[in-house]
Amino acid sequence: MVVEFIEYYAKLIANESEAIKVEQKELEPNYYEIIIYANSGDLGKLIGKNGNMISALKTIINGCKAKDNSTYKIQVLKNEE
Repeated sequence: MVVEFIEYYAKLIANESEAIKVEQKELEPNYYEIIIYANSGDLGKLIGKNGNMISALKTIINGCKAKDNSTYKIQVLKNEE
């Protein structure tokens, strides 16, 4: 549910939405890392001015914590392709 939301939202923000890829890795029980891969031109849009966009995503994801008792960490990385 969380990964699908992040992917949908990231594709709305990005200019090259087809290049957006989202992965989830379990680091520990109930602790997940969500990685958003994007082209270099969209990295700034996803992070936002002063990190405001990524902070907003983190705030929304923290709301999910109450429902499924999981913690999420979000990273935005450049596509290697």
